[in-house]
Amino acid sequence: MLRIVLFLVLIALAAAGAAWVADQPGDLVLTAGGFRISTTLPRFVFLLGLFAAAVVLVWSIVTTIWRTPGRLRRRRQDKRHARGRHAITHGLLAIGHGDTALARRHAEAARRHAPNDPLALLLHAQSAQLEGNRDEAQRVFRAMAEREDTRLLGLRGLFIEAQRADDAVGAVMIAEEAIKLSPSSTWASHAVLGFRCARGDWGGALAILDSNLSAGLIDKQAYRRQRGVLLTARALELQTMDRDVARESVMEAVKLAPTLVPAAVLAAKFESEAHQVRRAMKLVEAAWLANPHPDLAEAYAHVKLGDSARQRLQRVETLAAKTPADKPGHIEGQLAIARAAIDASEFARAREVLAPYVGDPTQRVALLMAEIERAEHGDSGRARAWTLRAVRARHDPAWTADGYVSDRWRPVSPVTGRLDAFQWQTPVASLPSDKGTTIESSAFEEAMLAAPPPKRVTAAPSDAPAEPPVTAPAPMPAAQDNSPPEAKESAQESAKEAAAKDIIQEVPRDEPAVTPVEPASEPAESSPPAATPVFRTRADLGKPASAPIPAVIPIVRAPDDPGIDDEGPSDEFTEQIGTPRAHAKAQAGGWRGFWSRWGA
Repeated sequence: MLRIVLFLVLIALAAAGAAWVADQPGDLVLTAGGFRISTTLPRFVFLLGLFAAAVVLVWSIVTTIWRTPGRLRRRRQDKRHARGRHAITHGLLAIGHGDTALARRHAEAARRHAPNDPLALLLHAQSAQLEGNRDEAQRVFRAMAEREDTRLLGLRGLFIEAQRADDAVGAVMIAEEAIKLSPSSTWASHAVLGFRCARGDWGGALAILDSNLSAGLIDKQAYRRQRGVLLTARALELQTMDRDVARESVMEAVKLAPTLVPAAVLAAKFESEAHQVRRAMKLVEAAWLANPHPDLAEAYAHVKLGDSARQRLQRVETLAAKTPADKPGHIEGQLAIARAAIDASEFARAREVLAPYVGDPTQRVALLMAEIERAEHGDSGRARAWTLRAVRARHDPAWTADGYVSDRWRPVSPVTGRLDAFQWQTPVASLPSDKGTTIESSAFEEAMLAAPPPKRVTAAPSDAPAEPPVTAPAPMPAAQDNSPPEAKESAQESAKEAAAKDIIQEVPRDEPAVTPVEPASEPAESSPPAATPVFRTRADLGKPASAPIPAVIPIVRAPDDPGIDDEGPSDEFTEQIGTPRAHAKAQAGGWRGFWSRWGA
């Protein structure tokens, strides 16, 4: 609107000026030497305007002709630049979807049309990386690092190439140079921080952390947590060398990160040594409510030096009661109670707290049950059975970071160098496989865990007539109880036939052959069948026939050795190896075995 008003005002002024000129009377005379021109004022003004317009036109034509080569040059450069931009754009897109040949062609086009463009250099370097030409990529990145506008980008590329070449020292040197140029560079600060942590330079790591906070790379909460982690790592390293510095560091760490488990455990240890029991208990309780952990329970149990095992059990029960039953960490409290109960010889209490987890035990539950069986009853067989279940049981939580499982807490992930990466969680389970498991449950293990401790089995005296004495062959090796059921039946039949053949071969040619005596007849149908004993003597097992090796071999003990220690006392009756079933009835011990040894 303002422009329209201004235009109308200018038109009005021009019209007023023209009217004023037209109203002026008289003539205008110009004399130059012998040349004399006489005209009116309006005509003179009109001719003057035409002359000015002609001058402007001529000047425009001259300047246009003068500037034409430069304009043609700039237009040609603009076209080349546009082609270079087009090549850069499509080259980066080709790198994005992994087309190596197309990216290389666009990189060559961009280098021809826009050789000094930073994006053309980046395209050239990335296409070389995509092709696997590391030497060319490093050369381009070095050229970029020498330019002011692409120095950080070139250092970043050289850092990546050093990492790919496993040159940790060179990568850190490049990162340190980059962090001097730009303290707010995230990748450089992360690399330098991880390197200093891996080297144990906790002071340098704390300085980098302070720089990250000043540059705004992390917020205040993350800064407090990471600083607590670094201080805890320094305290754990110095607790045996400089206890004063370690105590000072861990006390500051537990203030910054009160839920950090190793910080709470170490701080409680220092407070306990200083006889500050209540303060130590508060530190452990605060960390326990956030993350129940066995180390916290251990520290809480021994927070007061000189206590008995029963007093430690009571203290652990108090700590475990602070975790609700519906919380995932409730099992840690129950396992801690079981551990303290075993130390206090309260085996009934330990069994009570472990009862809800025995059906589907974890490895720690199975090992605790094995320890209870061994310590309470001295039953090594059931203890070994629980140990076998621990091999197949579910994994317990552990310190895990980026798929790496550690037996202790660490401040930095060994895979990515990430600070505060380790978390107390269950490791990732393996993927299901189409192959069978290497270890399977067996009848021996199930019988050991389900049945009470077995009693000694003795054979009842039989009224059957005495069998004629025959020459007994060499004792046969005992068959393992892990053979397939079909193989066991066929093994017994083949053992009978083999024994009969051996007897016939031992008879001299001039004597009549001795027919092997058949075993005693089976009991009548009216008599109830005898229960199959859990453990059988060696004589009840025949020589197995050659059977294919099963795909899965259970790792169990022999059926005639149910977990009895090798150094234990031997029993001559149960260890007696009788004659084969094809010759005579096996010797089962007891009075019958006694009389058979004396030839009765």
